[in-house]
Amino acid sequence: MSAIGAVSSCFCLRPGVWLLKPGMQMSSFGLHTAARCAAKDYYEVLVLGGGAGGIAMSARMKRKVGAANVAVVEPSETHYYQPLWTLVGGGAKQLSASARPMGSVMPKGVEWIKSQVTALDPDKNCVWLENDIKVSYKYLIIALGISLHYEKIKGLPEGFNYPKIGSNYSAQTVEKTWKALQDFKEGNAIFTFPNTPVKCAGAPQKIMYLSDAYLRKTGKRSKANIMFNTSLGVIFAVKKYADALLEVIKERNLTVNYKRNLIEVRADKQEAVFENLDKPGVTEVYQYEMLHVTPPMGPPAVLINSPVSDESGWVDVDKETLQHKKYPNVFGIGDCTNLPTSKTAAAVAAQSGVLDKTISLVMKNELPVKKYDGYTSCPLVTGYNKVILAEFDYNAQPLETFPIDQSKERTTMYHMKADMMPLLYWNALLKGYWGGPAPVRKLMHLGLK
Repeated sequence: MSAIGAVSSCFCLRPGVWLLKPGMQMSSFGLHTAARCAAKDYYEVLVLGGGAGGIAMSARMKRKVGAANVAVVEPSETHYYQPLWTLVGGGAKQLSASARPMGSVMPKGVEWIKSQVTALDPDKNCVWLENDIKVSYKYLIIALGISLHYEKIKGLPEGFNYPKIGSNYSAQTVEKTWKALQDFKEGNAIFTFPNTPVKCAGAPQKIMYLSDAYLRKTGKRSKANIMFNTSLGVIFAVKKYADALLEVIKERNLTVNYKRNLIEVRADKQEAVFENLDKPGVTEVYQYEMLHVTPPMGPPAVLINSPVSDESGWVDVDKETLQHKKYPNVFGIGDCTNLPTSKTAAAVAAQSGVLDKTISLVMKNELPVKKYDGYTSCPLVTGYNKVILAEFDYNAQPLETFPIDQSKERTTMYHMKADMMPLLYWNALLKGYWGGPAPVRKLMHLGLK
């Protein structure tokens, strides 16, 4: 992503203390060593979720109403910077670099309620946690992310116990992607995109480009048939970047099979079964030497059939203000919402700035005026030193920051993603100081470079 919001895709927060290896950076600031169930039964601001959106907003709310009046509900011990996982799967970064103890990113003084949300009752301004614990609030921010569903593919997740298969979407499987790539000999290398909403929609093909680069570097490319089997009918939603990617695909002799959805993995036989979405009932079986799986995804279970959600299970918010459409003291941010834009952490960054303004005015009994334009960003990694920086809005129109053609592969953009963005993420976004690209873009357009 760009210096504007380039904290790419969203996060997958899972228990993983085993990831805390020697040498991992740990900050003493804000370290919570006694996370517990709610110390109080009421908070002025209650935040559900300890991902990028939840932590960023809790930091902002702390400055607004005081740390003692803010609580974050999050069961996980570890916070992951998942945008790095594309590079971990491609062997360019270590998994340990993407993880920090949850307590180290929690804003100092904010209450960390280490529990799971089991139900939301917005009519009574409260939520229910595990062990039938009730917590009430004046304002609620829902930042629960998105759920992965490997189990919806027959043969998974148990198939990950076999070699030759990995997935960059989980801390437990991302290193298996790198192992499968290293062990590649000859045959099909298949990369999938599911028939559901996903976070960071560019990630499923980024690992394909990295794999192509690695196989060329190691002299194995001539023995590889690299293919992208996607449930979509286009390579990317924004035409400007899609055209650029199709050129890359043509130059590198990659195969794209559209409208193909992975429904089964026979890991013992190294076979992947796809349904042809244009021909109901028709399936195709591919032998693979390497398989990268992007899992089906959906809203967290607690949001399905919840009063705060739409009929599909996503938090139902106004797309410009992020305020709930029915409950004025409820707000949503990030992957769990029904905002019609790509689910990335760059989007979270932009949303956090808008939501901060929205809540400030609501607290003063005023109408929100700041509007979110749907900005999102995806740094499309096309090699070990190349990135096409895609930035766009609700209308799938480019919304670029820099006065250059961002559809071109650039080494500078690669270093921005690999080296600068993690620093911006840990030190600015999570601390509530980064509200997306708008101010930077405005300066650029004024010619103040």
